[in-house]
Amino acid sequence: MNRLYAIAVVTLILSSCSHKKNDTVSGTVPEIDVSNVITDSVTLYKEYPGTLYANRTAKVYCRVDGYVSRPKYTAGDFVRQGEVLFTISAPDLQNAVNEAEADLATAISQNDYAEQHYLAVAKAYESQAVSKMEVAEALNSRDQSRASINSARARLADARQQLGYCTVTAPFSGHISINEHSGGSYVNGAGDPVALATVYEDAQVIAEFAIEDDSFLRIFENPNNRHLIDYSAVPVTFGEKLPHSYTANLDYMAPDINPSTGTLVIQGTIDNDYHELRSGMYCTVRMPYKVDPEALLIRDASIGTDQLGKYVYLVNDSSKIVYTPIKTGDLVADTLRIVTEGLRPGDRYVTSALLKVHDGMKVKSVPQ
Repeated sequence: MNRLYAIAVVTLILSSCSHKKNDTVSGTVPEIDVSNVITDSVTLYKEYPGTLYANRTAKVYCRVDGYVSRPKYTAGDFVRQGEVLFTISAPDLQNAVNEAEADLATAISQNDYAEQHYLAVAKAYESQAVSKMEVAEALNSRDQSRASINSARARLADARQQLGYCTVTAPFSGHISINEHSGGSYVNGAGDPVALATVYEDAQVIAEFAIEDDSFLRIFENPNNRHLIDYSAVPVTFGEKLPHSYTANLDYMAPDINPSTGTLVIQGTIDNDYHELRSGMYCTVRMPYKVDPEALLIRDASIGTDQLGKYVYLVNDSSKIVYTPIKTGDLVADTLRIVTEGLRPGDRYVTSALLKVHDGMKVKSVPQ
């Protein structure tokens, strides 16, 4: 029994030694994906909530009393400047134009007679055939007839203007809202104009947002390589991703800071070439505030977090893992993170399998 036991122990030891030897031969050093810390010039952004507004907005009104026709557009349509939107049925206004035209014709006829009469009387006065008083009376009649023409013309212009209000046209090109009065309804617009619809000029829209006063000082008053920032193409995003991307040209800054909110209003113009943007939409403005010409960048997914904060695993010249605490900044291009402390350009860091490595572990680097 003792001999058999001894043989078994020796066999087990030899087997164990053979297994370790095979592991060493086959290689137990794991392959780990690594990448180098890169240096690049990046623009840093801060996001602000904003609202879109049409470049111009105008209500179209009925300014006369009458019946509103059925709208000559479909709500939401794009209408062009001068396009007829409504007509108002107001027969009294047409009658007023007709009467004013007749009055003007009468005044012109009377003036023709008065002019001829005055010339005849003035000539007769030269031969002492009429008195000076008669000349004065003829002159007065002529002047009154001229005044009557001017008065008749003014009444006709007013009547035509009132009749012109019966045709409601688009003040400029844009999208139009639903009509506020159904076709056939009677409106009293002569005393107090009645709104019929709203036209939105939205070939361009305005993105309006507000920044804090301390942000204003940081963004616009401090250098921060501000001359490198392009304020004519500030990124604007929306809650739902749209088929096209948009940027705003910042072209207005309020001259004062609102004391009640401590904010400064800024506006930017956005070209709405695809008619996807509407007045009232909410947006997010990615305001550039600084350019870092030599930012250290690593993959955001390679950063771990523990009780001490952020860290990465570096691979040193001896191919060993080094646990390295870091401090981080903004996210860049959705996948890269700025590192403000803890790393140097060219450092090799582990990009994947973070749970399989630990400090001091020997690895074989696989560049990515």
